[in-house]
Parts: sequence; structure tokens; C-alpha cells
Amino acid sequence: MLRRPNAPASRTIRGAVIAAALAILLTACTTTPNPSSSPDPTDSATGTPPQEPPVYDPAGTAEANLPIFTSITQQVWGSDERASGRAYIDALAAAGFDRSFMQVTPDQTTVGNAAESLQFSVRWGDAHCLVGQVGPSTGEPVTAVMAQLAEGRCLVGATRPIDW
Repeated sequence: MLRRPNAPASRTIRGAVIAAALAILLTACTTTPNPSSSPDPTDSATGTPPQEPPVYDPAGTAEANLPIFTSITQQVWGSDERASGRAYIDALAAAGFDRSFMQVTPDQTTVGNAAESLQFSVRWGDAHCLVGQVGPSTGEPVTAVMAQLAEGRCLVGATRPIDW
């Protein structure tokens, strides 16, 4: 005759085994504290130190100043003032660009609708311009170094006075 195992004892053992397995799983899933007390100055994805933010260089070339021009354009584009040409001009001037060398297109069309595209520029020397374009029809901001047009202009078409 076969004996049936003691049911309460086998349940107790089975419960203890399950509890031990859960404890091991929970311990394996917890993170261990970082032994380093100072932050790692490298980019974890590339292993390189983080890049310094671009800076305005009045003695540099248009190409050398394109990174700061682009950075400012992206900052304003990411703000609530993204549809205001004045915001781009003011931010560029605050970074050191000369307002008297700037141009900007109107924020509104001739019938009063919001412009589908804003363009702004900074004349650089006698040959180049830093040009930015933003707006719903553009998608993401676009910046470039372009050759100057006739009479030192950077933008084609009507621009608005920068009189503020």
C-alpha cells in the first residue's frame, strides 16, 4: 500500500521553496549603488567628454559662427516665441551679433495670416551671410552660410525694419 505524503508538511516545504525563489529573484533585480561619488564627465553613449556650447566670435568667419547661430535659432524655435521674428533678432543680438547687420521677414502675410516661413539673417563681412529659416512650411529650423546678394543684402524680397 502506498502512503500518501503528509499534505500540510509538503505545502509548507513548497511554500518555503517558492518564497526563497522569489527572494532570490527580487535580490537579483535590484540595482547596486554606484561606488563612484563623482559624476562621470563623459558621454556614456560615445565615451567622449561633453562638448562645450558654441560661442560667438566676432573675429571669426561666418562658418565659425554658424554653430552659435544655429544653437540660438534652435533655442528660440523651441520656445513659445517661435513664430516671432523679433525673438530671433533679439536672441542673436543678446549673443553679440550686430543688429545693424540683420534682416528679418514679416511675421504675418499681407492679409494678416501667420507667415508660413520666417527668414532672418546676419550679414558677415563683405561676402557672406548667416541665414535662418523657420516655420510650419519649413519643419525643423534650417541655418546656412550663404553668399551675400547685391548691395550687401542677405534676404530676397520684402523685409521688415528692425527698429526696436
